[in-house]
Amino acid sequence: MLEKTTQSLRGYASKRRQIITGGALAFAGAALPVSPLRSDASDEISRAAESIHQELRFNAGRKRIYDALTVTKQFDKITQLTGVMQSAGMAKMQKPTEISPHRGGPFALFGGYITGRQIELLPDELIVQAWRVGSWGPGVYSIARFELVAEHASTKIIFDHAGFPKGEAEHLASGWQEHYWDPLAKYLS
Repeated sequence: MLEKTTQSLRGYASKRRQIITGGALAFAGAALPVSPLRSDASDEISRAAESIHQELRFNAGRKRIYDALTVTKQFDKITQLTGVMQSAGMAKMQKPTEISPHRGGPFALFGGYITGRQIELLPDELIVQAWRVGSWGPGVYSIARFELVAEHASTKIIFDHAGFPKGEAEHLASGWQEHYWDPLAKYLS
């Protein structure tokens, strides 16, 4: 019994030393200056991307708009309304539009000038795409997010596009208007 009590006391003393030593090391570590080898947090943040936020209303239900943006034949009609496919290089394309209706599936728009993957698809509610322009460097993708919100007989699209290369925002924002929103409004009318 005496032996058990002695072992118990030794265990207690050992634990107590570990706690005291650990506390002293933690206190000493907090008092030490930051190593000059450690990078500044601002070095870890990329400032090479911009974003676009647009809110638009269309006189159509969410399902009709969702289908227009995710069904190949319907989006192809929108593409034709832009007139962009009439150019010499685009007119030769066999399939100006290919859109997978499945999460993870690929899409190619405007004869393959815009490509990407369907990241998330919630029918009649949300479309999230990894989206890129053919002229961007290899592996550079942005995120395009289309949220469809019902408002009486119309639908509001809350659109966010982020992660694209710096300096592209103005060009892309006008491209969304000219090649998506204006022809979509015509298509829905």
